[in-house]
Amino acid sequence: MSGTLKVFSGGAMRPVMMEAVPLFEGANGTKVDVEFRLTSVLRKAIGEGLAFDIAILPRAELDELVVAGKIAAETKADVARSAIGVAVRAGAATKPDIGTVASFRRALQDAQSIAYSDGPSGAYIAALLERLGIGDAMKAKTKLTSRPVAELMASGEAEIGMQQIVAILPVKGAELVGPLPSELQNVIIYAAGVSTSAQNGAEAENCIGFMRSPTVAQLIRAKGMQPG
Repeated sequence: MSGTLKVFSGGAMRPVMMEAVPLFEGANGTKVDVEFRLTSVLRKAIGEGLAFDIAILPRAELDELVVAGKIAAETKADVARSAIGVAVRAGAATKPDIGTVASFRRALQDAQSIAYSDGPSGAYIAALLERLGIGDAMKAKTKLTSRPVAELMASGEAEIGMQQIVAILPVKGAELVGPLPSELQNVIIYAAGVSTSAQNGAEAENCIGFMRSPTVAQLIRAKGMQPG
């Protein structure tokens, strides 16, 4: 049995990792310890020298860590593609029309409140509201959260939520309306890479290979994403 692999992962990958890790452990006899945090927190921790074997982050952030000498460039591999969706409370009498850019914009303007995250998808949504010309108008009725956004729909704290679909689907009491209109969609690519200081480099690369296997590809699709 090899040593334990320490994995840092963005929270959006949690639904996949919670099922994929036991499969990898069972097949390889290697224990995997996964720590889920906000991307910004992980990037800072890695920059400050916190020890790990594998990082799974949005590709832009992983690329930055390659440049900084924290991730071995030759080990970097795309794992999953995650799109942003719109959520409402489960059983809502009416669902917003998000089929076109114009109807989506109108739905946001008509909503009593909206919510998005303070993570990568939320940064995109904030910029998107400005792009749609409604940034200022939406500020007074916008709720930012570090929790899964759909939880605010389930509890009635907000009417419409926007976050990666993978984070919406597991929340009971919330319902996915659908993805953002294609013209407005932002697909976040999650990539994995091995630390340049990894204690278990070969096994870490083996783990990343497993994350790109057909078995894990099925899990990725089941959680609302697409394989990388």
